[in-house]
Amino acid sequence: MSSADNRGHADLDTIQPQYHDVSRSPTIDAMSAHGDANNTEIMGSHAHEKPVISSTDSDLKTTIPAGQYVDAESQHQVGSVDHAEQQPAKRYTWAWFYFNFRPYIHAAIWALFTAWWIYGALIHHRHDHLGWLKPTLVYLAICARIIFCYVPTSIVMRPARIIWMHTVHRGYSMIPQKLHQPLAALGTLGVFLLGSMIPEETGDNTRANRAISIFGLVVMICLLTVTSRDWRKIPWHTVIGGMLTQFVIAVFVLKTKAGYDIFSFISEMARTLLGFANDGVVFLTDDTVTAKGWFLTGVVPPIIFFVALVQLCYYLGFIQWFIGKFAVFFFWTLRVSGAEAVVAAATPFIGQGESAMLIRPFVPHLTLAEIHQIMTCGFATIAGSVLVAYIGLGLDAQALVSSCIMSIPASLAVSKMRFPETDETLTSGNVVIPEDEEHKASNALHAFANGAWLGIKIAGMIVATLLCIIAIVAFINGLLGWWGKYWGLMGQDAKHPMLSLELILGYLMYPVAWLLGVPKQDLRPVGELIGIKVIINEFVAFSSLTNDEPYKSMSPRSKLIATYAVCGFGNIGSLGTQIGVLSQLAPGRAGDVSKVAMSALFSGVLSTLTSASVAGMLYTER
Repeated sequence: MSSADNRGHADLDTIQPQYHDVSRSPTIDAMSAHGDANNTEIMGSHAHEKPVISSTDSDLKTTIPAGQYVDAESQHQVGSVDHAEQQPAKRYTWAWFYFNFRPYIHAAIWALFTAWWIYGALIHHRHDHLGWLKPTLVYLAICARIIFCYVPTSIVMRPARIIWMHTVHRGYSMIPQKLHQPLAALGTLGVFLLGSMIPEETGDNTRANRAISIFGLVVMICLLTVTSRDWRKIPWHTVIGGMLTQFVIAVFVLKTKAGYDIFSFISEMARTLLGFANDGVVFLTDDTVTAKGWFLTGVVPPIIFFVALVQLCYYLGFIQWFIGKFAVFFFWTLRVSGAEAVVAAATPFIGQGESAMLIRPFVPHLTLAEIHQIMTCGFATIAGSVLVAYIGLGLDAQALVSSCIMSIPASLAVSKMRFPETDETLTSGNVVIPEDEEHKASNALHAFANGAWLGIKIAGMIVATLLCIIAIVAFINGLLGWWGKYWGLMGQDAKHPMLSLELILGYLMYPVAWLLGVPKQDLRPVGELIGIKVIINEFVAFSSLTNDEPYKSMSPRSKLIATYAVCGFGNIGSLGTQIGVLSQLAPGRAGDVSKVAMSALFSGVLSTLTSASVAGMLYTER
């Protein structure tokens, strides 16, 4: 690698000065992601190598717990990072109080929720509409969080690793290495076929349509292979694992009652969030405004409130905790770099721009493949702030939430096919989330206020963008309509529609809609929605899906596939946003960002379409 191309080689002392030696703090063990005949082991620290990752749950605000993992090839460690050396907390502050009385605080929390669970879930509401499952899951999560503040996770992970090594791994190691990937691919294909073809046919959900969805996914994989930067270096483990993970998530949501109920609960909580924002709108106006159904009063306020809430949770450390867990999972299963895992895990929570901010110190040293992956992930999914807005439009909440999660492994798989890694990455063995001292709030109130201001800026950008885009589309349609009248396109009926941008995009995307398994009567409308999403944005496409004909009259299968196909930031406007954000974080890499931007946009759109294809394989009417 040339000296000018310093992405994979940087002075670790200047990039990561804040990491602790693992010998000074406990570590968390985890299973190895894979292994060969040499049986990789969980290793201790190596002070002379990359920054060692330590973990402690002593303070949610300043620590990001995660697992530790050793790859058989890289022999690197994965886990969480402590901040720089912390100054002692001032006396009688919350941090000081929590540090000195943490066992008593945890005991009080546990006692309170234990009483709540026994009284509410097991005695009074066991058989009514409130049920016992959801509060039980909440209670178990709280208990696990408190227990692992004092007990190392190795108590759970070490036995699990022993079982793994003596069962699955032993059988895996007996298979010749050259057959690993072919057998994994055949097994994945078998899972796809069984999951798609066994369920009975209902309405438009015929086995023929499901077979078309499978064929469409195969076509997309072939297209990515043919157009790959270097198809010989495609990491098929990541591709197979990403596609399989995407399919398993879809099966869990669309085929199992537990998965459906869990995601229904998540979407119900998201809808409840809208009601809290409405209280603020009523205070500022009156109670009749929220009933009008205006976009400005029904969608924008929840965005502002949600962004402020996310900033508060980020200050308290909860967002980092979730991101850390997700990131280690993706690193462990899909063998991506630490920076890619962190951004992939963070994007659905805090958005495409903010997720890149989490790895700001590493951005100048990312490889081209890592930049491509980070941008692809941003195009493939949507942020939680606008997810709340889309749910407010009346869209299928379970489909939106599951699509956000499914698109993460899909984006990793698609990006690695389109732009495989050819250089050494700086974070190839570490999942790290550096502390951003420059933008750190001084207290929770400051964080919430900063979030409110950020929410106003995001909401204002959305409103201004929508206003201008809808106006320019109307202008273009006016010109096309006038021009088309001379060709007999008068808009009189379905056989003589008005010439418009939507009509042109519908025919251009007609083959894409067919490959997703859309019923033939809805091919053009779904194609129009996909085209609107790519050329304009997903906001306009979702609004058309819920408010305009013929989209409102499409079959349930077509609506679901369209929801998955449109659920992503892959559009021309977001292209400028991503280039701007990454170029600001690393001005010296602006040329590299622009170089891979169009490829990343293509990959992000294709990632979203793979989720739609999987939804077409599995959807059955409930």
